[in-house]
Amino acid sequence: MSLSPLASAYYDRSLVMLAAAREKNAATIAALTPILGGVVARGDMIHTFGSGHSEIIAREIVGRAGGLVCIGSINDPTAGFIENLVGYGTALVERYDRQYELRPGEVVIVISNSGKNSSPIEVALHAKKKGCIVVALCSLNMSTTAKTVHPGGQNLHAIADYTLDNGGLPGDAIIPVTDTVMTGPTSTFIGASLMNWLMVSTMEWLRDHGHDLPVLRSQNVPGSIERNRQVGAKYKHRLSKQLA
Repeated sequence: MSLSPLASAYYDRSLVMLAAAREKNAATIAALTPILGGVVARGDMIHTFGSGHSEIIAREIVGRAGGLVCIGSINDPTAGFIENLVGYGTALVERYDRQYELRPGEVVIVISNSGKNSSPIEVALHAKKKGCIVVALCSLNMSTTAKTVHPGGQNLHAIADYTLDNGGLPGDAIIPVTDTVMTGPTSTFIGASLMNWLMVSTMEWLRDHGHDLPVLRSQNVPGSIERNRQVGAKYKHRLSKQLA
């Protein structure tokens, strides 16, 4: 039994786009690896934010088995419903900052496929104000062409220190179902791949430079809950997702 013609076309084109994203972002990931490695090595934190559907990507690397413990996520309780209410993103990140802290030199990864919405832009601006390094993850096809709704006039990629490009098409769909209906989103799985490529590279850098690896294990493996608590002990007051 094989996939349907449209599903097969989606699979084939997705693989091509995933390979293109790897090549396109390899140099940026290489540049970011020692930066993130340095953050972890000195006991600081990495932070993520994604509004709306991008929150899935932001949370991909937070508190998960095989992931670094020292990652927090700035969560939006409205799931992006008011992401374009000017000032809302600032209120979110300021509250997070008061509770978990954004420290100078730490990294904040902001995910927005379009790069035009207000909340992610405001998170990025606040992070820059606090002396953090901002990494954008977006579709440059969108972020360089879509008009921002933020009154500052800039899109996310123009604010960030580094940008990871998911290579997605405007509208985030690649397969035509009819003349007027498109499907086949790519931003989530390519975005999550970019995040994990960056995390794996960072752990490799830590290993090769003789640093500890504060990595979580699956809590379904015997003894892992106790070990994870030990690994996360020094970050406890800064973790947005508490350990079991």
